[in-house]
Amino acid sequence: MTDPTPPAQTGPEAPTALTAAPGYQVRRLYQAYLAAWAREVDPVLTGPQFAVLQTVEAHPGQDQRSMAAAVALDTSTMADVARRLENRGLLARKTAAADGRRKLLYLTEAGQEALREANDRARRLDKILLESFDEAERERFVVRLKALADVWEELVEAA
Repeated sequence: MTDPTPPAQTGPEAPTALTAAPGYQVRRLYQAYLAAWAREVDPVLTGPQFAVLQTVEAHPGQDQRSMAAAVALDTSTMADVARRLENRGLLARKTAAADGRRKLLYLTEAGQEALREANDRARRLDKILLESFDEAERERFVVRLKALADVWEELVEAA
């Protein structure tokens, strides 16, 4: 016996209560961003790994814990990201002379090259993602986005 129900032309739409939630929209943006990153920038080097490489390049020799805060990662995730980058030969972790528990981070030559290549593609992705805005709108959008991220992080830290 066949099912008499006609096939749906489209899937169900998310309810208004869901689409009005900022967290839902942020998740949609993040999911789309991850897919675009893998396609346009690097299918192996993740966004957090890229952020760590950029920050280590800007602040070589800083400890892993302070780098975690700079790239918005918790310390256990940062340790995992740094370990993975080190295993791939992109990052060197050196034990601090004054405190054997602290790991100081440095880019390797391979890390510098990987960052240089990924950075060009990441900047192109930024342009693609924001091409629907004119330059002034892009600047305002990024400023507002950063302000929102700052507020949301403060809410988490206050809890």
